[in-house]
Amino acid sequence: MTSDVLDSGGPAALRSGLLGDVIGPGDSGYDEARAVFNGMVDRRPAVIAQCADPRDVASAVAFARSHGLELSVRGGGHGVTGAAVAEGGLVVDLRRMNSVQVDPQAGTARVGGGATMADLDRATQPYGLATTGGRASTTGVGGLTLGGGSGWLERRFGLMCDNLLSADLVTADSRRVRADEQQHPELFWALHGGGGNFGVVTSFTFGLHPLPAFAIALLLWPAEAGPEVVRRYRDYLDDAPDEVGGALLYLTAPPEPFVPPDLVGRLAVGILLTYTGGLGQAQPVFEPLLGLDHRAEVIAELPYADVQCMLDDPPGYRNYWSAEYLAGFPDQAADLFCARARDMVTPSPSQHVLFPLGGAVAAGRDDFPVPWRSAPWAVHPFGLWEDPADDARGRAWARAVCTDLRPWSVGAVYLNFIGDEGEERRRAGLGERNARRLAAVKGEYDPDNTFHLNHNIVPA
Repeated sequence: MTSDVLDSGGPAALRSGLLGDVIGPGDSGYDEARAVFNGMVDRRPAVIAQCADPRDVASAVAFARSHGLELSVRGGGHGVTGAAVAEGGLVVDLRRMNSVQVDPQAGTARVGGGATMADLDRATQPYGLATTGGRASTTGVGGLTLGGGSGWLERRFGLMCDNLLSADLVTADSRRVRADEQQHPELFWALHGGGGNFGVVTSFTFGLHPLPAFAIALLLWPAEAGPEVVRRYRDYLDDAPDEVGGALLYLTAPPEPFVPPDLVGRLAVGILLTYTGGLGQAQPVFEPLLGLDHRAEVIAELPYADVQCMLDDPPGYRNYWSAEYLAGFPDQAADLFCARARDMVTPSPSQHVLFPLGGAVAAGRDDFPVPWRSAPWAVHPFGLWEDPADDARGRAWARAVCTDLRPWSVGAVYLNFIGDEGEERRRAGLGERNARRLAAVKGEYDPDNTFHLNHNIVPA
């Protein structure tokens, strides 16, 4: 079918009806347009529709369906599976739809479906406002939100989906609908963790929170200090206020001025502390962790949007990720976590991460399809490397981390943190009760399963 569409001038017909651009395999910029964050993914779509507005999206969806083309939706392109690009199919590319309109009086932001966190954070920063977003500025707002939306601000402001007020979608039959608490309420519920199963979201409206100042502390030690550092960090977070977020992570120590030369390029353990307030407030709260004989430190008050950019993950590397959400993190779990750090591909941008949850995450609505929100801890092996020869090692490390920590798992998992790990894991990311309800919503809005290049929900 793909070759028939190309030979019959299908892309030209699509191009004539779109305000945005249409790119095919023979066009300039095709390779750049089809590239995604995960360098393992090298798919060649038949056509890429770079949509400029919701009408373009509706036209592209209708074209794909009428020509029997596989359909994918691209926002930030960060998903580890690379599902944003359909092999031989049509890509609905939303990146031109990245506007952000802030209403500081109402405390809201209307965000285009193709916006990244940089677009959102830079727009809200001048007003001293923010909402929970991803942990890198290049992450797409759309996929992040629809999967639940975890980020540095979540212990204070909840998940990104907790702050979602409404969404505008193009459904599989090219209808344009708005979903909120009053209009299409079941669809609106499904958008809080059900992923991109129900349509193409062309805009989101979020509630914002005052964030006039933001502070961080980044501390580094040699990897050998890990077991003691991990225990102290765990115990500290047990009593830390909700204003404190961040992570503990093993990483390759970077060649930055604040890092001692003998640590650069070696496996190190670090603590990143974030605080939703100024440095004067944060410093005494951070104090219990500042006396652990760390080898490197950065302690500063910085604009939140700047912090997001500082922590960007480099594109183009080969990626494999996974996660486990834990009911507890006792000494035995801590020791297993630390021991597995040495299996990570090093040196590389890989990270062996322990995230604290709790706070506003745990206090959020328990009826949304994010069954992992009750977990106080998450481990996230986040693998990035250059050499294909490291693929087996990188995958084995991530899988072994999850196997080791599974005895303490709550059973649920954040689907944005994992790839295609099978039906059991997909259902664990939704919850059994939620999965049945989501299947009914899918049956109403996408009965033919047009949107299935995702953690797919089969329509009831």
